Formats: sequence, structure tokens, C-alpha cells
Amino acid sequence: MLDRLGESLRKSLDRITKALFVDETLVNELVKDLQKAFLSADVNVRLVFDLTKRIKERALKEELPGISKRELLVKIVYEELARFLGEEEASVDTSRKPASIMLVGLFGSGKTTTAGKLALYFQKRGLKAALVQLDVYRPAAYEQLLQLGKKINVPVLGNSREKDPIRIYNANEYDKFDVVIFDTAGRDALSADLISELKAISSTIRPSETLLVISADIGQAAERQALAFNDASKITGVIITKLEGTAKGGGALTACAASGAPVKFIGVGEKADDLERFNPKGFVGRLLGMGDIEALLEKAREAMTEEETEDLSRRLLKGEFTLLDLYDQMQAMKKMGPLNKIMEMVPGMGQLKLPKELIEVQQSKLEHWKTAMDSMTQKELEDPELIDTNRAARISKGSGVPQAEIRELIKQYRQAKKLVKMFKGGTEKDMKKIMKRMGMPGSLPMK
Repeated sequence: MLDRLGESLRKSLDRITKALFVDETLVNELVKDLQKAFLSADVNVRLVFDLTKRIKERALKEELPGISKRELLVKIVYEELARFLGEEEASVDTSRKPASIMLVGLFGSGKTTTAGKLALYFQKRGLKAALVQLDVYRPAAYEQLLQLGKKINVPVLGNSREKDPIRIYNANEYDKFDVVIFDTAGRDALSADLISELKAISSTIRPSETLLVISADIGQAAERQALAFNDASKITGVIITKLEGTAKGGGALTACAASGAPVKFIGVGEKADDLERFNPKGFVGRLLGMGDIEALLEKAREAMTEEETEDLSRRLLKGEFTLLDLYDQMQAMKKMGPLNKIMEMVPGMGQLKLPKELIEVQQSKLEHWKTAMDSMTQKELEDPELIDTNRAARISKGSGVPQAEIRELIKQYRQAKKLVKMFKGGTEKDMKKIMKRMGMPGSLPMK
């Protein structure tokens, strides 16, 4: 996600943390680095200079008891970048039943795909969602939405033969759903007939949310679109799609912030679950290599039930840990998504420059280890120290996994168990000590 921008920002902060002194010269160098990074990410020149001016003014004036000047400078950069992107996470109104979300945008922005992602997002949170086709112009719009709905097991309402979106809306009942997502028509430009249609649909539906879907590759032009659509249909927020595939993502994000339209979701991939709530502080944390604990916990909640999470937490605090726990963690990690994306969210891990090949190898090892565990007995899973050479040979034969990888799995288990022992009877103070030992910036005050 905005890899080049993140790498540039991390290099700038790395220079600060390695500096012996923080003086005006270092601050000026940091400002120049930040300006280059944001301008290359297609961020508006005026916004860039406003941002760096605030960082410089605060860096030269502020002092904070208890932390060094270097830590303070990192804190200032973090806070100003978060403020730059909206500062607080914008809420999504689902208080009404059913909550109605109308998606608007230009042709090709990814509205239909985003409608499916949004339905899955709410479904994972225990809400009964439905998709409604109100695009009556694009060929096969209803069929595409039907296919998306089938993949994620969400009902789709519409009529491929009807050419009046208001009639399609009035022909259906919505009371049995918690969230209803309406996919409206797009155009190549914001024309008078599109504005008229959006106003008519909006006055009929009276949506809880009207979300503008914008493709990240339009960059700074996002500001004009946000302002124009806001005039036409009073948008309550923005969803930025295709953020993972363009260098102009910084331009789109900051342009929306400048327009006053809060970014509520971001599309970070092509899969159905590659949609995230946009949290400016967490997003900046990932860019700077500081992690995004909120997003990580959100992913974990999706992967494990509340009972499973509580049970695992309870056993961790008691210092208990078996191979079954490691197995559960692996399965949860697999559900949470690709390892490289998860690592971005773990504090400290985003700063590690692990080669892509190594991450891919680790991902494939998880698959092999899971296969090996399926060939183990219950006793072996509960007490892996029982696995001697003979047992390892049997497990290898039954699973097709080489003995060397089984030995590596046992080694991984022992390392994980050592870490778990650190948690035993732990407190928040102990957690910070553990984070410090692991090289994580857990002691840096970010609030």
C-alpha cells in the first residue's frame, strides 16, 4: 500500500533516529525529504508546503518532558501526517434498520466491485446485507452484481429489463435486512442527467450514507470529483479503490481530505475482503513502519470468534501453550490475509526490510506445517516434546512433509512458547518491556 511513499518516509525517520543531535539543519533536511516524498506521490504542492511548514514550526518550538528531541520529532511527524489525512476515523451510520448505503461515482471507478466488498464487510460483522442494482445503463450490470452476491452469499435485488431505477427500488422489500447497498449508474463525466437521476434516487431512498467511489489513480483530480458529487448528492464519505496499484494514491487521499469529504473505506486489493475502514492514524502508522494495532485486531476478530480469542488470551496469560494453539494461530493468520500485509500492521515489523521471497517462503511453510500437524496424534499436538526421530519419520511419511521441516516446526513452537512465558501473569508494564525487547516502538507516546 503506497510502498514507495512509505519507504521514503521511513528513510527520513531513520535519519532522525540515527542523528546525534536534532538541530535546525536536521529539521530542514527532514522537511526537504518529506516534500520530495509527497510530491512524488502526487500530493498537491500547496498541501505539501502547508504540512511541512507545520512540522518545522512545531519541531523548532516544542519540548515535551520525558522524551528526547528525536522521539518528539518522530511524534510530530506522525501527528501532523494523521491530521493531514483527516486525523479521526470517520464513522459509518448503521443505526437505522435497514441502514441504506448508496454508492455513487463515475464510470470505471469500481462501484460494483466495491458494493460486493462492502456487503461482505458488513456480513462479517454479523449484519444481514443485501445488494441492489440501480444501474440501468451498463450492459450486464445486474448479472455482474448477481455473480458477486453468489460468491459472498449475499442476496441481490434488481431487474435487468427495467430501465427506471426508482421502479426497481419500489419493487422490493428491505425490512428483513440490516444493511442495503445500492449500486447506482456511473457516467464518463458528471453530466446534468446523472445529477438529476442521483437527486431523484436520493430523495426516494433517503440513504443513511451516500458514499462516493473514486479510483486512486485519478490522483489530485479526486478533489474536484468530491466537490462536484457533494453538490449533486450530498455525499457523506468517500471510498478510494485501487489504492494498492498506483503511485497517485497519496494525491487521491489528501485531495479528499482537502475537500472536506471524509475517506471511510479504502480498497487495498482485488479480493472480496480487500476493503478496510480508513483510520488515518493507523494508516500513517503503517506508512512509518509503526504498525496499525486497530486494523490488526479487526483482522483477528474476523479470523477468530470472540470465545476463541478470549480462551487463547486466558491461556497465554497463564503461560500455557501447545502445538494446537500454534495451529489455531496459523489458521487465523491464513484467514487474516497475506503475511506481508499482516506484518505491516504489527508494530516494529513494518520497519524490517524482509525480502519478498522470504515472506513467500514463510507463507508456504505455514501450509506445510499445517499438513504435518494433521498427521500428528492428539498427544503429540498437546506435547510436541514427545516427537522424537521415530515419530518425526512417521509424521513425515504420513504427511509428505520432509523431516527437516518438521524439526523446524518444533523449533518454531519452542520459540513461541518462550515468548508466551513472558506473558505469564503479565501487566501492561511487562508488555511494554517485551515490545522493547522485540525492537517495537511501544514506549513512544502517540496520543
